[in-house]
Amino acid sequence: MITLLYGRPPAVFDPPADAVQTSPVIPGSTALESVPDGSVQAVTVYAPPGVLERRYVLAHALRALEEGGRLDVMAPKDKGGSRLGKELKAFGLEVIETAKAHHRRCLAVRPGGPLPAVDEAIAAGAPRIVPGLEAWSQPGVFAWDRIDPGSALLARTLPGLKGAGADLGCGYGALATVVLRSPPVTGLRLIDLDRRAIEAARRNVPDPRATFEWADVRSLPETAGLDFVVTNPPFHDGGAEDRRLGQAFIRKAAGLLRKGGVLWLVANRHLPYEAELDAAFKRVRMVADAGGYKVFEAVK
Repeated sequence: MITLLYGRPPAVFDPPADAVQTSPVIPGSTALESVPDGSVQAVTVYAPPGVLERRYVLAHALRALEEGGRLDVMAPKDKGGSRLGKELKAFGLEVIETAKAHHRRCLAVRPGGPLPAVDEAIAAGAPRIVPGLEAWSQPGVFAWDRIDPGSALLARTLPGLKGAGADLGCGYGALATVVLRSPPVTGLRLIDLDRRAIEAARRNVPDPRATFEWADVRSLPETAGLDFVVTNPPFHDGGAEDRRLGQAFIRKAAGLLRKGGVLWLVANRHLPYEAELDAAFKRVRMVADAGGYKVFEAVK
């Protein structure tokens, strides 16, 4: 039996151990969009919180299921779980809904024939050029339909960089576009945990100096050869604030840089990254403090 899994449900839900992982934020996973229509017997989904993203995932799961295939979906009650039953019924499903461990869980069997709203949900959550940004993006990507104010502050603050560098957590490529305006930049690695962000960045950053990596920054090999790193590190994991993410990005940046290399980092003002920066770098200065964000230059 071919079974798909989207995301990492809590162990209490007994996620299938032999399933094919399809989450775009688990590097190496199969793209759910690439699974042929009606080719799988079961799909388990740990549903994302965003409405457009969640309906897109559910629609693709239903598209991939064969007639009589089993759909098992769960989400925290306060992150979309309370809406799951209604959303699945809108696709024409009969739903069995239960509650467990502060989650809602919905079970359904895919009926035969076309289902209402599937194509609409796929179109609404698909990659597109976002009006106003004039850039490719997709619901689910960080700040997918706007310019993040932290990244914007960093972009305004950056000097002209030179040499080889990396953009850690590159998103759809907004900051990379600014970095590559500097002719002395010889190469830029765009790295992100989200496959959708990397795919958008490929479209948005056609510069031949750019390379693209779908990877977890925290597990990158530390080659210690880069001249610069720019980053607006994440500080949420699964919706909960986790300051260790940004701290891990700082340590990784130090491991990637040569001696004398420079890190340019933007962070929310309340995040306590100064101690981590001081421990990993020879010289640290705050260059900007505006709009709830602070920008640091740190030299290794």
